[in-house]
Amino acid sequence: MTLSPDLLAILACPQCRGELHYREEAEALDCNTCHLRYRIENDIPVMLIDEAEPLDNAGSP
Repeated sequence: MTLSPDLLAILACPQCRGELHYREEAEALDCNTCHLRYRIENDIPVMLIDEAEPLDNAGSP
């Protein structure tokens, strides 16, 4: 299941308040500014900085 466009429009990175990029295949939201990935569990984004994972491909769009 995909996230609602309305929800995606209001979500921002909790660390830098920057734009997040939805990665449906990875079930995650990526912040290219902070190089962090926020996972999505049961269609709910886990927006905790302490639980974010570093992006493997830091710097790519």
